[in-house]
Amino acid sequence: MNQNKLSGRVNGIGSDTQLKADFMMLIVTLIWGSSYLFMKMGLDSFQGFNLIALRFGIAFILAGAVFYKRLIHIDTKTCLYGFLLGSILFFIMSVVTIGLKFTSISNAGFLFSLSVVFVPLLLAIFFRKKPEIKVVFGVGVSITGIALLTLNNELSINSGDLLIILGAVFYAIFIIVTDRLTKNVDSITLGILQLGFTGAWGGVFSLLFEKPHLPNTTESWVAILALSILCSAIGFIGQAYAQNYTTPTHTGLIFSLEPVFAAFFAFIFVAETLPVKGYLGAILILIGVLMAKIHFKKPFMRKRFNQTVDGTEA
Repeated sequence: MNQNKLSGRVNGIGSDTQLKADFMMLIVTLIWGSSYLFMKMGLDSFQGFNLIALRFGIAFILAGAVFYKRLIHIDTKTCLYGFLLGSILFFIMSVVTIGLKFTSISNAGFLFSLSVVFVPLLLAIFFRKKPEIKVVFGVGVSITGIALLTLNNELSINSGDLLIILGAVFYAIFIIVTDRLTKNVDSITLGILQLGFTGAWGGVFSLLFEKPHLPNTTESWVAILALSILCSAIGFIGQAYAQNYTTPTHTGLIFSLEPVFAAFFAFIFVAETLPVKGYLGAILILIGVLMAKIHFKKPFMRKRFNQTVDGTEA
């Protein structure tokens, strides 16, 4: 669940290299899709803040060990930016973790993917950046999907679904803020620091409001290590590396598969299923997200331009 800027140039990179990068992004998305299952498992043994503290604390240590040379040269600006992003990420993870107690893994995956739709809407509200027509249609389709996925016979949404949607809104804010802050600092160092501050906030709140403890069962160890190593440390490092060799469009489209993977893991491991209207709603949300991400004209025009200039495809 991380949105970093494209930190390298992808123009001129061979198709085999980009294919490998896209495959790596697919693996990262698969891993992040499993995070909802592991969070649900972890909540059987840990309280919410304790889970966040362990997940991001271990991830920070692992990512810091890999990129320790970058951490040696931390400046004040990067540290302050890391604190801000870590604080926002802590709030997001808190509401999502609590929300998972009251909703299904599948619902959480699809509802959280709405952050992609919220980004252009928030840009329109706060920066007066008019949303594209495709985004408006995507929002309409997604809202219909939300209604089918979450509304019960009394036409009300449960608290868990509302918290996940709130988390998606704040994740959209997180994406926008990250885009603004990473222009003049090292994005990998910033990403590592935000993991550390998120874990630190989790530790503080766990000490204040819970009784924190280390994993004491095989299942709790599996949940924590999977969330820390796979979903946070490896997921973050894999994304940061792969995005140097693929395009933002490819990255966005691949990330759209995250809720699909979440539903798949929920079905395989906990036999979780949705009613027919729930599956229809999930499909509509996915379509709405894809509509907001796909560039219909620019890639085609760029391809035609490149073919005209040098006879090759983009």
